[in-house]
Amino acid sequence: MSRAGDRGKALARWLGTGLLGLLLLPMSLSLEVSVGKATTIYAVNGTEILLPCTFSSCFGFENLRFWWTYNSTDIFKLLIDGTVKNEKSDPRVKLKGDDRITLEGSTKEKMNNISILLSNLEFSDTGKYTCHVKNPKENDLQHHATIFLQVVDKLEEVDNTVTLIILAVVGGVIGLLIFILLLKKFITFVLKKTREKKKECLVSSSGNDNTENGLPGSKAEEKPPTKV
Repeated sequence: MSRAGDRGKALARWLGTGLLGLLLLPMSLSLEVSVGKATTIYAVNGTEILLPCTFSSCFGFENLRFWWTYNSTDIFKLLIDGTVKNEKSDPRVKLKGDDRITLEGSTKEKMNNISILLSNLEFSDTGKYTCHVKNPKENDLQHHATIFLQVVDKLEEVDNTVTLIILAVVGGVIGLLIFILLLKKFITFVLKKTREKKKECLVSSSGNDNTENGLPGSKAEEKPPTKV
């Protein structure tokens, strides 16, 4: 009875795990929001910067809502709020909290781009910018992604000296290894040819010795028979 009970519990756990996986699978394949690979971007004071944001959904979307928020240590505000009717229409802005913001995205041709352009940057614009998306077609499933903007006086030039030195050293080492491998193959080839030539010389020398000694199979001249 105990073995049967253990088997029943194991089967129940297996079924429970399988059902949980089936429930989580649609969520893993549904709404995704991305602001790119960079978590922090830099921009010069007084210029403009594009804050990227794209979304995707395996189930499509209708009347999708998107909005951008700004958050710093002491300020939180809504920057822009809009909707996308369907996959064939461009996003429409319903509310804009800052006149310096322009919606640059498009959802046509499956671009699903809801990026914004922030102009006339100020140092106070430094902070976290979050792109939010809610899809009613997926039971109002909501996702978001955050990017940090750092406004600076000027962009520092990256010193690539160390990187170039490392690349040069690595390239030199790789080149040396290739040279050693080629040299090894060449030496092996020369030694092989030398051994073959030496073997041929030994065979030839052995044939000459047999000829001089008049051994069977040699080419020594035969003496005429002695007259009686």
